[in-house]
Amino acid sequence: MAAPSRRARIREVLPQLSLGKWPPGPLNSITDVPGVLVHTESIHADQNVNTGITTILPRKDWDRHASFAGIFRFNGCGEMTGAHWIDETGLLTSPIILTNTTAVGDAYRGIMEYAFRNFTDDAGEMGLVIFPVVAETFDGYLSDQSKFSVTPEHIIRGIDNASADQVPEGNTGGGTGMMCHRYKGGTGSSSRSINGYDINGNSVTYTLGVLVQANYGTQENLHIGGIPVGRILKEQGVTTETGAPAHGSKEPRKDGSIIIVIATDAPLVPIQLQRLATRATVGLGKVGGYGNNSSGDIFLAFSTANKISFQEFSMGGNDGPPVDPYKPLPRAVQMSDNDSINCLFEAVADATEEAIYNCICMAKSMTGLKGRRAEAVDLEKVKAIVVGRRGS
Repeated sequence: MAAPSRRARIREVLPQLSLGKWPPGPLNSITDVPGVLVHTESIHADQNVNTGITTILPRKDWDRHASFAGIFRFNGCGEMTGAHWIDETGLLTSPIILTNTTAVGDAYRGIMEYAFRNFTDDAGEMGLVIFPVVAETFDGYLSDQSKFSVTPEHIIRGIDNASADQVPEGNTGGGTGMMCHRYKGGTGSSSRSINGYDINGNSVTYTLGVLVQANYGTQENLHIGGIPVGRILKEQGVTTETGAPAHGSKEPRKDGSIIIVIATDAPLVPIQLQRLATRATVGLGKVGGYGNNSSGDIFLAFSTANKISFQEFSMGGNDGPPVDPYKPLPRAVQMSDNDSINCLFEAVADATEEAIYNCICMAKSMTGLKGRRAEAVDLEKVKAIVVGRRGS
């Protein structure tokens, strides 16, 4: 039996569920982080095409100021372009695009085309040192990868239209055709507010937000609040294989992947952001992700606290004296004391867990390529299981 069509975020489905001690931001979305902008676009050419693009701008002036960033690879059966440059310099100098596997090239080109259209000088040259960041998960179970439906124009439109609105979840953006724990999955987001201090010791509230594109896992490994919901549903005869036609594969050909993007306005330097990205694994593990061999699990964390002048090929910079490669030029940056960031580690784990739940809970059943069907998880059954177990 198909799951009810009405979808809801996990806090509405299970208001008593413990999701950590740090409160969410006003939207409970990555866009709660000041300056972070997101746009999602889904593409449905016909039943056989169900794909899309999620665009994340780390800051509106990303072309003038880079952000400190760090990457963690939990498992490498996937792609995130630009990762080598981030590892080398600790700088994010590009929008972040999440899409499907065969769209990586077109998404990369889209960022470059946007840059050439908007940032060329009077001589027609574009001097930004930009390595486009494009990450993918495989939606080939529900969408025809051979159609190459994502074009550079989709990317340009996404950059132009990115906003601070709450991120649409479920079958949206790059997550349109994705699956999670063999249920319909896709895009999910969450945020946390954390009290701390600024550089002068004044009280301040920092925000941390997470966006996931979830396309991984098996049904029996799905846990919600520590309860093996997927296994219980399977024991009840509710399997994810219903609705698959005899001529179509009943399961995706590989475990899938998850991309996790973490944003914060807390002042962190690249090595601290690498550590932050690593802790997203805790949230993924709570839901039931194991980083299986055929899963591409790549996590990117960035901070908007420090505005790093975006150097051009001319090495002129945007502030201070011209840069001379043979004359070290210090830049003033802020960083958090390592002994003060356990709260951020906990927040990223909790927000990752919740973002995955939101992705699954908000996703709707979908019939796609060759009549294959991905069922949405039945929220009423989930509620009955979790409430029943906690009440027993």
